Amino acid sequence: LFPATLTYDTLRFEYEDFPETKEPVWILGRKYSVFTEKEEILLDVTSRLWFTYRKNFPAIGGTGPTSDTGWGCMLRCGQMIFAQALVCRHLGRDWRWIKGKRQTDNYFNVLNAFIDKKDSYYSIHQIAQMGVGEGKSIGQWYGPNTVAQVLKKLATFDTWSSLAVHIAMDNTVVMEEIRRLCQSSFPCAGAAACPALESDVLYNGCPADAGVRDRLSLWKPLVLLIPLRLGLTEINEAYIETLKHCFMMPQSLGVIGGKPNSAHYFIGYVGEELIYLDPHTTQPAVEPNDSGCLPDESFHCQHPPCRMSIAELDPSIAVGFFCNTEEDFNDWCQQIKKLSLVRGALPMFELVERQPSHFSNPDVVNLTPDSSDADRLERFFDSEDEDFEILSL
Repeated sequence: LFPATLTYDTLRFEYEDFPETKEPVWILGRKYSVFTEKEEILLDVTSRLWFTYRKNFPAIGGTGPTSDTGWGCMLRCGQMIFAQALVCRHLGRDWRWIKGKRQTDNYFNVLNAFIDKKDSYYSIHQIAQMGVGEGKSIGQWYGPNTVAQVLKKLATFDTWSSLAVHIAMDNTVVMEEIRRLCQSSFPCAGAAACPALESDVLYNGCPADAGVRDRLSLWKPLVLLIPLRLGLTEINEAYIETLKHCFMMPQSLGVIGGKPNSAHYFIGYVGEELIYLDPHTTQPAVEPNDSGCLPDESFHCQHPPCRMSIAELDPSIAVGFFCNTEEDFNDWCQQIKKLSLVRGALPMFELVERQPSHFSNPDVVNLTPDSSDADRLERFFDSEDEDFEILSL
């Protein structure tokens, strides 16, 4: 029998190189030519943090699973899109990972926030346990909206990054709501609510006063996640051009989604194909070596990325954007408005100045991590998880 769990070594020979095409390659807001910039494309892809299934990590919750093979792919994709936000926040979009080159402390601070142990901000342990509050038992499969809601809650404890995380529900982005959230000068909500996590700040390599200046600034860096359903059982092709344009924006964090029961992190496109990082490889959990350094090679995909036809994409996705400054957000709004004028491109979501009167206030979720308002959000997107349901392991 062919093994269900593939290792990195058995997989690497199956990846195709980029097609020889005149079509531009777009990776998270950057445009490349296959003919003249292939090395730059591969370096950009390799520099993204790549999270896959792992085995032999500390048991989740003390007695739970020690591997996420078979159930953690959407959680890993959530980690990847959020890690890209942290890379943009702390290292910049131009940062590159080069094998063997000594990286900065900030790089390891970002990576440590995702390591498979209970006291990392965005570890599989934290995501799985926070998901219990969203009605997901540990080991149950998540949809794109669920993982977005969980990451939003976890970000309230990450005082080092001091992010404003907004999840735009009901296919509507309300500009006023986002400005109110990002211009808040209060310390990160939730930091005082969970004193047990105070030591985590130091564990993640950040000094205790890190982020204080940022928290008092006029604009908190924004992570905007937009859960969408672009069709019933398959993607409506009227959305395809709009989806492509999302990867062209400099604020792009990519897209999480995939095929039924198989989640991927989409970072760009070429022609009619999406380019993605695949979490479906089981690697051993990583521990710091004798000198205390974290071996990081297994967190970077060092082969050409996977590709699939856009038409194969499951219609349940979440699109992500990062706006480091208010100017970035204003620019993003202008691009979205222009996008609505593109012929043959159906808008995937609506951009409005003020909240429609029939909406409840989703920022309640941001201010109170235990809020039951998430129940309403989950009911709205309840069908997404059925589409992604794992039928057999």
